[in-house]
Amino acid sequence: MASEQISVFDMFKIGIGPSSSHTLGPWRAAQRFVQKLKEGDALAQVEQVNILLYGSLAKTGIGHGTDIAILLGLSGDDPVTFDVNQVMPKVEHIKSSNSLVLGGIKGIDFSYSNQLLFLFDQSLPFHPNAVTFQAFLNNGTAVSETYYSIGGGFVVQENDTESVLSEVDLPFPVDTAQQLMSACMRTGLKISELVMENELSWRPEEDTRNGILNIFRVIKECIYKGCHTEGVLPGGLNVERRAARLNKRMLKDRSYDDYDSWLEAIRAGGKDFGYILDCVSCFALAVNEENASFGRVVTAPTNGAAGVIPAVLQYYVAFYNAYNDNKIVQFITTASEIGSIFKKGATISAAMGGCQAEIGVSSAMAAGALTECLGGSQRQVLMAAEIAMEHHLGLTCDPIGGLVQVPCIERNTMGAIKAITAAQLALQSNPDKAKVSLDAVVSTMWETAQDMNVKYKETADGGLAVKVPLSLPEC
Repeated sequence: MASEQISVFDMFKIGIGPSSSHTLGPWRAAQRFVQKLKEGDALAQVEQVNILLYGSLAKTGIGHGTDIAILLGLSGDDPVTFDVNQVMPKVEHIKSSNSLVLGGIKGIDFSYSNQLLFLFDQSLPFHPNAVTFQAFLNNGTAVSETYYSIGGGFVVQENDTESVLSEVDLPFPVDTAQQLMSACMRTGLKISELVMENELSWRPEEDTRNGILNIFRVIKECIYKGCHTEGVLPGGLNVERRAARLNKRMLKDRSYDDYDSWLEAIRAGGKDFGYILDCVSCFALAVNEENASFGRVVTAPTNGAAGVIPAVLQYYVAFYNAYNDNKIVQFITTASEIGSIFKKGATISAAMGGCQAEIGVSSAMAAGALTECLGGSQRQVLMAAEIAMEHHLGLTCDPIGGLVQVPCIERNTMGAIKAITAAQLALQSNPDKAKVSLDAVVSTMWETAQDMNVKYKETADGGLAVKVPLSLPEC
C-alpha cells in the first residue's frame, strides 16, 4: 500500500485560532462546500443553508469558535489572509442582519439560531468532529455534504479516496520511524535533508524554503504580539493574559518596538536557568493567548498545541544564536517529519486521542527538531521524540467551558519544557541502548487513545471541565 503523503505544509498551516480541529477544519469544510456549489453551478440557486454540528464539534463548538469559523468560511473568507480584527465584527453583522453572502457572491437569508444547529446528543461513527451542510435550491432540490475535521486542520469526507496531497513519486516514502531511520542510514541524509528531498516532488526547493520562512514570520509575529498584548481572553472565563506581564518582568519593564530589538534584549538577559525557564514559558503563553483570542497562529501541528514548537524554536533562536534561515528550515522540516509519523501511525486529533495527540505530539516534534539542530544523530532525534511523547501518554483533553484556555494554555509551556529536557537527555545518551522505540510509543499512544473514555476527548464532559464551577454565556 502506498505511503500517505504529507508535506511540511500540511503539518504547519497558517490560520486563525483557537482550534485546528474545531476552527480551522470547519472553516476549510465550509469553503469546500461552497466550492462544490460553485462547481455544480448551484451557488446562484441557493435559497437556504443549514449547518448541523455533531459530537465534539457540537459539545465544544461555541468555546472553540466553530460557529464563527463556519460563517466566515461560507462567506468566502480565508483563514490565512482574513483580517483577524474583523472576525467578530463580521460575525456579529451576519447574526444581527440575519443574512449571509455565500461565497462572497450570493446573498441569502440566514438565522443563526435556527439554521446553525448544535446536535449535542448526536455523533457520526466515522469521526467525532462532523459537520453537515445542507443547501436548498430554488428548483426544489438540495445539496448535502458531510465533512470530518480529523485534526490539524485536515478535512475529509467518509468516502474520500484521495490522499492528503495529489499523488507524487516520493523518493523516500515514510510511514514509520524505522522506515525513516533506514532511509537515513542508507543515504547518509539528516532527517531535515530527507524531508527536503521529498518536498522537491511537489515544488522547487526555493519555494519550500520561502514557504517555511513565511511560516516562521507568522510564528515570530505571533510571539511578539502575544508578549506585548495585555487584557482578558474572550469567552467568559475571564482568564487574564500573562505573557505580557512576564515579558515586562523579564526585560525589567523596558519596551522594544520590533521583534529584532526585542530578541536582542531577550538574549542580553543571560542564561540563568530560571530566566530561560521564564522565557520559554513566556513564548508558549504568548502564542496560545493569541490563539485563544482568534489571532493568527501556525497550526503546529494543531492550534491547541500551537505554542510548543514556536516556544522551543524561539528558545533555540535566542539562546543558540540561531536566527538563521538555514537553521529555521532545518528545525521546521525535522519537526514536520516527526509529526507526520504520529499522524500516520496514531492521530493528532484530541477528539480521537485526548491531549496526548496534541501537546504530546507537538512536544515530540519540537524535541526531535531541537536535537537535530543541536548536532544530534538521526537515532538521537528519534530518541528525543520518543522521550517527549512517553511522558505525555494518557494526557486527557478536558477544556473548561470548551474553551482553548484552561488547562490548554499552560500545557503548552509544559510541553515546551519537556521537549527541551527530552532533547538534552537524548543528546547525552546512547540511542543504541534505548529500551523504547519511537514506533513503540506511537503504537502505545494509539492504543491508549482507543482505550480512553470519550469524556476525556475534547467533549468537556469530564476531567477539569466538570470540576471547575463557571458561569458562561448561554449558546
